[in-house]
Amino acid sequence: MYSGMTPKALEWQKKVRKFVNDELIPWEVHAEMNNGELPKDIEKKHNKIALSMGLAGMGISKESGGLGLNFFEQMIIWEQLGRVTNALSWCFPEVQDWMVKHFSTYQKENYLAPLLNGDKRECYAITEKGAGSDVDGSIESTAEKKGEQYIINGEKWYVTSANKADFFILQAKIKSGSNKDKHSLFIVDKNTEGIEHVDTPLFSHTYAHHHSIYRFKNVSISEKNIIGNEGIGMDYTHSWFRHERLGIAARCCGAAERLIEEATSFAKERESFGEKISNYQAIQFMLADSVNDLAAARLMLYETCKAHDANQDVKILHGKCSMVKLYASEMANRIADRAVQIFGGRGYMRENVAERYYRELRADRIWEGTSEIHRIIIANSLYKRGLQSLIE
Repeated sequence: MYSGMTPKALEWQKKVRKFVNDELIPWEVHAEMNNGELPKDIEKKHNKIALSMGLAGMGISKESGGLGLNFFEQMIIWEQLGRVTNALSWCFPEVQDWMVKHFSTYQKENYLAPLLNGDKRECYAITEKGAGSDVDGSIESTAEKKGEQYIINGEKWYVTSANKADFFILQAKIKSGSNKDKHSLFIVDKNTEGIEHVDTPLFSHTYAHHHSIYRFKNVSISEKNIIGNEGIGMDYTHSWFRHERLGIAARCCGAAERLIEEATSFAKERESFGEKISNYQAIQFMLADSVNDLAAARLMLYETCKAHDANQDVKILHGKCSMVKLYASEMANRIADRAVQIFGGRGYMRENVAERYYRELRADRIWEGTSEIHRIIIANSLYKRGLQSLIE
């Protein structure tokens, strides 16, 4: 038991674990064999349960219609959601705190409220062909103010869940004026004229949530759809990145736990050369290393969440979020590799959880910043703020 665990967090852990075990995991193999898709009635059921639990607003205040959970409690939830493959846990939209703070009254009524009640879904259009981890420097999409409109031009890659979304949260640089070349975020309705679906690349994982490419050609939107003021879009993006990087770490911990459980259970039953393979030192070493890896990653995650909830300096938090995202994503990949090895030939079957995680977890070392970019962020934090700021 983690010493900082609270009764409230334990309650959420138990509740979400039951949801994952009873409702989501039983549909993994069906999803795997059907391009990630579930029967519509099952998809609606999962969405309804998640919304009834309040998961769409887990991180926003009760006054804003949410659950008012702190970061630690939120990541306890996402850790449990990480125990299911095929992105089946992505069955609900999620309103983040920065939206509540910076959406206008118009935006809250027309976009935030529908997210909370499940009437709309969002997606983030940030990445571009030449702008992956270098979001700040390499974005080429532009937004030009003309009267009461903004004209959006650009092409966005890997827009996750766009096929299920109603609107984009799009990042672009202001084309002219006093804020020229500064970043801003815009809400762009998906059915707006000038938006072209370019391609839906196939990836190694089997998700119903696609990572599509969209082109925006002279897309005209109301000035009411800019989030906050011109030129401060990177502030929101950094907030979103910190949240997502902790979320990835949490889901990786959940995945690692599931893999260890499944591999251990198999090893205790499987016989080879007249002996349970759990008795072989090679298997014991792989499982022992996996337990150690998970324990270390969880401690990093939980302590970083506590630092976030204690309102630690955001620049220090940025480095710590990179640390835990880097460590947890690489940890989960190591455990997935060991699990496949323990399962042997079975571990290479798509119906096996280890095979699916082996493919799915690989992306976590790339999206929301590659492992290499996070090492640079950590090193720069070390240079600027010293070792103690990162490890206290």
